[in-house]
Amino acid sequence: MKHVSLGGLDVSRIGLGAMTMAGIYTSGGGLDDAESIRAIHRALDLGVTHIDTAEIYGPFHSEELVGQAIKGRRDQVVVATKFGLVSHSGGGPGVADSSPANIRAAVEGSLTRLGTDRIDLYYQHRVDRNTAIEDTAGALAELVTEGKIRYIGLSEASPSTIRRAHAVHPVAALQTEYSLWTRDPEAELLPLLRQLGIGFVPYSPLGHGFLTGQIRTVDDIPADDWRKTNPRFTGENFQRNLRIVGEVAAVAAEAGATPAQIALAWLLARGDDIAPIPGTRRVARVEENTAADRIELSTDQLDRLNNLTPAAGERHDEANMAAVDR
Repeated sequence: MKHVSLGGLDVSRIGLGAMTMAGIYTSGGGLDDAESIRAIHRALDLGVTHIDTAEIYGPFHSEELVGQAIKGRRDQVVVATKFGLVSHSGGGPGVADSSPANIRAAVEGSLTRLGTDRIDLYYQHRVDRNTAIEDTAGALAELVTEGKIRYIGLSEASPSTIRRAHAVHPVAALQTEYSLWTRDPEAELLPLLRQLGIGFVPYSPLGHGFLTGQIRTVDDIPADDWRKTNPRFTGENFQRNLRIVGEVAAVAAEAGATPAQIALAWLLARGDDIAPIPGTRRVARVEENTAADRIELSTDQLDRLNNLTPAAGERHDEANMAAVDR
């Protein structure tokens, strides 16, 4: 597995997102903790060093699983987790809170659940409009000095917020949705990150599963799955977006690969400072995703993918888009 640098932090260029291990897409049914742990172990065996989780996933369940899985293998893993969507002063899960006091409470909980004495990459999960980003970055800088975290990151942050945080303490990575059907970061974010030397960690690199080609009709999505309310998975948008999948599948057939592998290979070709974190809780999907590391797309194939019509519809529903710092 090839490696890249995220602001000085060395990681495998394909990581593993642990969100679905806590049942985020659905209301929690069908979880298999043993299979999730096997998936993490298989990822490590295949050269993945970058495991991404968050306290809000579950809440807390995903971090606990990651902690169990890396026990005895901690030095093989770059552990990334996130704070800021659980208020530890009474607000509870889903309440944005990046105050210095809340960060202190959050990091101790994450360290305990992960079974470690340091977090390699600690992200603010969503920007807290009630706390100045300078205060948040200052609190994180203190944790770096204390050795509890090694590098700091931001998720879904605007260019202005990134600049302000980076002025207080170097930001190693930005995590934002980026894929063949979410190209927004290319306009402002990617140029800024490269100017500042900040790495990029695309989440949902497979378009919440849409780019795998496994979802052909809305009936393929479980009734309690939040994608049922995602604008890109509904109505005419769904039908329009199938055309993207068709082109990805055509390139996959040429390359002797799967659509998921092509979607990941396209991202990897975007730069040596990009490290996607496809999420799964299944061993077979880990094996499929990591194999994308060996795929080299031709110039013609890259051009065809680069020129795909953008996805129809907002990438999140109205409530979730409201939480994005823009």
